[in-house]
Amino acid sequence: MGLRYYSPLVQVIIVGFVCFLCPGMFNAVNGMGGGGQLDDTAGNNANTALYSTFVVFGVLGGAIVNLFGVRWTIFGSGFTYALYSASYIYLNHKADGSFTIAAGALLGIGAGILWAAQGMIMVSYPREEEKAKYIAIFWIIFNMGGMLGGIIPFGMNYNSTAGSLTDGVYIAFVVLECLGAFLGLALAPPSKVVRDDGSSVVLVKYTDIGKESIEIVKLFLNPLMLALLPMCFTSNFFYSYQFGIINGALFNIRTRGFNNIIYWGAQMIGAYLISLVLDSAKLTRKKRGFVAFLVVIVVFNGIWGGSLAVHNLYPAGLPLAERLDFKDSANAGGPIALYFFCGIGDALYQSLAYWIIGALTNDNQLLARYIGFYKGMQSFGGAISWQLGAKKVSNKNQLIANWVLFAISLPSMLYVIWTLKDHSEDVKQADEYEA
Repeated sequence: MGLRYYSPLVQVIIVGFVCFLCPGMFNAVNGMGGGGQLDDTAGNNANTALYSTFVVFGVLGGAIVNLFGVRWTIFGSGFTYALYSASYIYLNHKADGSFTIAAGALLGIGAGILWAAQGMIMVSYPREEEKAKYIAIFWIIFNMGGMLGGIIPFGMNYNSTAGSLTDGVYIAFVVLECLGAFLGLALAPPSKVVRDDGSSVVLVKYTDIGKESIEIVKLFLNPLMLALLPMCFTSNFFYSYQFGIINGALFNIRTRGFNNIIYWGAQMIGAYLISLVLDSAKLTRKKRGFVAFLVVIVVFNGIWGGSLAVHNLYPAGLPLAERLDFKDSANAGGPIALYFFCGIGDALYQSLAYWIIGALTNDNQLLARYIGFYKGMQSFGGAISWQLGAKKVSNKNQLIANWVLFAISLPSMLYVIWTLKDHSEDVKQADEYEA
């Protein structure tokens, strides 16, 4: 596994740092609760707009990447993250959420395309026996961005008593996200990527708008994709509860930044640990899936049980003057520990989801569509969950909704794991793909 530019490892590292700088910074803003604002209304509505367009362009994203290639699609998409962060500067000064909501809708378009490209690189470039390791490598680099994005507001707001982030924090995010967009141009054409065993990345030779349109329709007729719908829908649904109700409503501004460091750092741990199971040479692919599935069940039920206990202590959150500070270990320790395990749980669930999808085929164009479908349906759930916060649905009812949806996602996920074979079929290699 050498560090050759045209190796899958280097390409996954590059796309990891793109996501470190773009989605990673977005996660830092979002993880503050309400986009780092005291009043979370604009942030919740912006997230609803974001995930609403993400639904469409997540599904279309795979086709767009197949048509235009990974470099330019990621380059253009990266700037939508910078625009979204910049919109909060306007919100700080004008107290008008319309620009932030519009920027959220544009970000949904860019994010849908970027994540389809990212997912295709991450799960189609490595060999079958290394897919979980590459998912973990990406996830660790990506979530380093969330950690950095937590350090920035933690440091800049350490002595602040305000309830919102300052302009300087948002400007820092904008600069980093623009750098991420340009980094997308450093990706190699997929046709030139060669694995460590000498094999080329598997590609089909040609596609066009007509073919991609037909393939998008087929996604909604594919029994396995339909079986994974509950998993896709649930996989980001819990963000609005964790970011808004746990972090956003219980902690002061500096501790929200501190918690972001904890949350995204925990993601790195979770991704690494589950990769050890999912790439284990001692178990068949199906058994690896079953073990990881059981781990996810145990961890998530622990998370929702802990969330219920914290809810019973603070059923409506806390007023600004009484919010918890990380130095108050007696009161803040339990909720901070819960938030840490929320981060681990997210990494476990999403790593397993990507691994399941990556185990269905080695065809990178097909995987681009599968990942696009996953991200689109994931965003469908996200759009609904953020509206629950915007409509002020009670904290308890949001907790119940999350726990129930998690339970509903399990049977069909288990079914798809049961159908997995030890080896996926390769498609024919192309000789002229230059996207």
